[in-house]
Amino acid sequence: MLEHIPGWLGQALSGWRAGADTLAIAKLGNGFATFGLTSPAFADGARLPERFTADGAGVSPPLMWEAPPAGTARLALLVEDADAPAPSPLVHAIVWGLAPDIGRLAEGAIVADGDGDSSGRDVGRNSFLREGWLPPDPPTGHGTHRYALQLFALGAGAADPGATPGRSALVEAMQGHVLAAALLIGTYSRGEAVPAGPIGAGVPA
Repeated sequence: MLEHIPGWLGQALSGWRAGADTLAIAKLGNGFATFGLTSPAFADGARLPERFTADGAGVSPPLMWEAPPAGTARLALLVEDADAPAPSPLVHAIVWGLAPDIGRLAEGAIVADGDGDSSGRDVGRNSFLREGWLPPDPPTGHGTHRYALQLFALGAGAADPGATPGRSALVEAMQGHVLAAALLIGTYSRGEAVPAGPIGAGVPA
């Protein structure tokens, strides 16, 4: 995957990024409320531990969130790379139809599930057109990538995006039905110094 792109090419592409304004949370507008989304594995804006990336086990991170607003019928999670060297963000995960009172996703929970489970929860397609978690895999030398974990609280009128939805189907289904949104940013890079700290120690990435 992108780890095989040579460092010189990653550096040459460093100025080409999708941009935060292309994320779904920006495209869907700013007229909705917010609620808290956190992970016990990393702080907002901090580096993702390697086990959640293509350099480690490649499992999805654990997530926890506050109660969404009254009237929430379901939740949708969309994880995008705002710094992908492409016109649009790279989609790393979609989870549709989460119950409003579930409150969390365990580590490794975002895996292929076919047409979903009996509760209506379904794992959609990432940018590689596969179900499940696409581990962060930025090009060497491209700089820090921001992985935006976006959780949307949806009202009862949101359409069904279909089995194993992709990004465009999900965004279309959510348009006009977002009651609130939560945002958590994790970062990752290759070929750069890693900040020293108790989590993910200070050695070159």
